[in-house]
Amino acid sequence: MTMINGYVRSISILNIMNQNYASMMKHMRRVATGLRINSAADDPSGWAIGTRMGIEIRGLDQASRNAQSSQSMLKVADGAVSSTIDILRTLKEKAIEAANDTCTDADRRTIQKLFNEYADQIDDNALVTFNGKYLLDGSKNSQAQAVQQAYTNSSLGIGTSGATRLTDLTRRDGDSLRILDTDTVHVSYVKDGKTYSTSYTAASTTLGDIFAKANAIDTAVFDTGGMDGTSTIGIDSHGKTVTTPDDAGAVTVKAKTAGTAGAVSGFTISITDKNGQVKKSADCALDAFSETIQPRDASADNTLYTQTGTKSGQGMKTALGDMRAEALGLKGSNGTVLDVTTKKGANAAINVLDNALERALDQSTTIGAQSSRLDYTISNLTTQSENLTSAMSTIMDADMAREITEYTRANILVQAAQAMLAQSNQNMGWFLSLLK
Repeated sequence: MTMINGYVRSISILNIMNQNYASMMKHMRRVATGLRINSAADDPSGWAIGTRMGIEIRGLDQASRNAQSSQSMLKVADGAVSSTIDILRTLKEKAIEAANDTCTDADRRTIQKLFNEYADQIDDNALVTFNGKYLLDGSKNSQAQAVQQAYTNSSLGIGTSGATRLTDLTRRDGDSLRILDTDTVHVSYVKDGKTYSTSYTAASTTLGDIFAKANAIDTAVFDTGGMDGTSTIGIDSHGKTVTTPDDAGAVTVKAKTAGTAGAVSGFTISITDKNGQVKKSADCALDAFSETIQPRDASADNTLYTQTGTKSGQGMKTALGDMRAEALGLKGSNGTVLDVTTKKGANAAINVLDNALERALDQSTTIGAQSSRLDYTISNLTTQSENLTSAMSTIMDADMAREITEYTRANILVQAAQAMLAQSNQNMGWFLSLLK
């Protein structure tokens, strides 16, 4: 009976020791991993919540890396556009130099060589790549419909239209341009890298006649039917109605043909009196046409997409335009480069380069705005990840001080149980001695 009772005591001590050992191992695992929940068995609901949070955190970190990669890509594109702007700035200086009669024909031919080489370099800039993707060749543009290019003059008086006689033209402030019947109108435009020019006497002609005369030089390139002087400029490539910034009336002339094939790189209008002197005050207002709708061909959406969130559709699109010399109006479809070998050509080239600079600056500011937005995107994603990590830590992480204390307690109890089990077994050993 004593042996049986002693055996039962040993079993009881063994059970207590096993319980303490299991508790010790649980706390040991928490101390080793730093986690309170190491499996679903520890806390099923907490495990599910913590796992979802962990997945979200990894998604946020990947989205942040996506944004950083896209920002690096935009820096590459911005570097190429900045180089193109520098080239255009230099070319404008040279065009102004070529327009001066202190230049000989030989000097202008030398300047033309620079135009030829720099136009080719602009093409090289447009073919810059990032991870094998061409960025500025027009292949990464937004969805568009074919539209007519539009030039708008907001310097002429309100109420001016294509039917207004040149002798009746006024500035925005109402002051007359003082164009006389005997004055001469000089018109030049550049298309496909080639310069076209004509001159005629103002007489009783109208503003619309300027572009009609230009159409008569070679082929019709201007649409003079919509020069109504209203605030509506036209429809852009995204189907939106474009109006003047101040919603006041202005004269708009469009390209005859929609798309890039009909685009006019630039044009210039000048008035001279009967003595051949340029009427600069009149020119300042009359030649103030600026491109308000860029020509676009119909195309699908080829924008670059950056996934900046953990859910479908959480991202941003980046449209990169066509920065090739042909798209900027410096080169024709047949490879003909903007001609500055004559004074008229050089004067026409100045306006072409102004338009090209506006397009390049527009692209540069678009890239800059996107890059700045990505700075905030990365900062926001980092903050989300940090805050979510803190929340997951509250659920999943172990209280190290408490776990070490509990582990120490359980370890002591295991050792005490081991000692008591050994003592119990020793106490029962006297019965064996009776059998000797």
